[in-house]
Amino acid sequence: MRVIIDASNVAHSRKGDDDKPKLENILKAAEELRKLGYEPVIIADASLKHEIDDKEKFKKYLEKGEFKQVPSGTNADHFILKLAEEENAKILSNDAFKEYSDEFQDISSRRIPYNFKEDKIVIGQPSKPKRVKNILQKICAEILVEFERKGFDYYKVKRGKKLSGIAIAKEAIDRIEKVKEEGLEPKLEGLLTKLPLFDKFMELVEEAEKTGDFIIFVLVNPQDYREVVKYAGNIAVTVFERLKLDHAPLVAVRNDIFIKRGRFEVNILYSDEVMEEAPYDINIIINDHDYNFVKKNSRNIASTIAARIGSWRFPIVSVKPSMLMEKPGEFEVVLEKGGSS
Repeated sequence: MRVIIDASNVAHSRKGDDDKPKLENILKAAEELRKLGYEPVIIADASLKHEIDDKEKFKKYLEKGEFKQVPSGTNADHFILKLAEEENAKILSNDAFKEYSDEFQDISSRRIPYNFKEDKIVIGQPSKPKRVKNILQKICAEILVEFERKGFDYYKVKRGKKLSGIAIAKEAIDRIEKVKEEGLEPKLEGLLTKLPLFDKFMELVEEAEKTGDFIIFVLVNPQDYREVVKYAGNIAVTVFERLKLDHAPLVAVRNDIFIKRGRFEVNILYSDEVMEEAPYDINIIINDHDYNFVKKNSRNIASTIAARIGSWRFPIVSVKPSMLMEKPGEFEVVLEKGGSS
């Protein structure tokens, strides 16, 4: 691993009696990094050669190419950050580079702090990379866009009403009444996962699976799933009796990554609109930082996608790390023809 030494920062961190930045600081930092198995790359801003305590020796290091200087008129901090990004290198510096945090979002995990204890430099550890906010939602959104490009519509409503059994039943009744009154075909929308079958509800579900006109998918935050499953039987009966349907609807509760905790969405489909299985499986290539988190949530991703495109079975979701993706938040989505078995 290459480590760029922010030479000006290191030299100024411990000044001599003459209050000048010390060349010795830079040399000690390079020596210690080599001991730790790193390859130091020393980058100085253009002004350091005029300020350093040993100008002649510093100049010789520049001439031999052992030190490199930022081009005159170039912002040294930006130059170092950009070079580190391009070279996939760390940076030895106590500068937090806060003014560049919007452009370079992985500074904290790339920067290595240090301190001097008497004449010895102590090299610290970079911060662990922070997980990118809402990365699961971003991945799901990209997957849905890819399905749309292949001609599959998907459910896009994300308003999220306050969660309760009564609210779910009322929303389902209102939506079905609207469809029946206006004669509108609902957009393709749905989900999967194991069907929430209950002992008392088994016969109703089996009948609805064969003859029900509507399927009601209740989309909830994964943390609300167990609670909402308890409502499913009552919701089906309430909708069936209130609308005087010929057959009871099937109610399936699905985890959906877009839904906030304590909220829900209801997707209503005609039974014959539901695809038996997802037409494509999903490959997610992800950076090492986010791999474990995304892998752990792969089933929730599958559930969300199946719900939105109207597939009965989950697509197969595979998550693989890639050395080519170093930044937190980096990922790539590839759809593969197939469908789960």
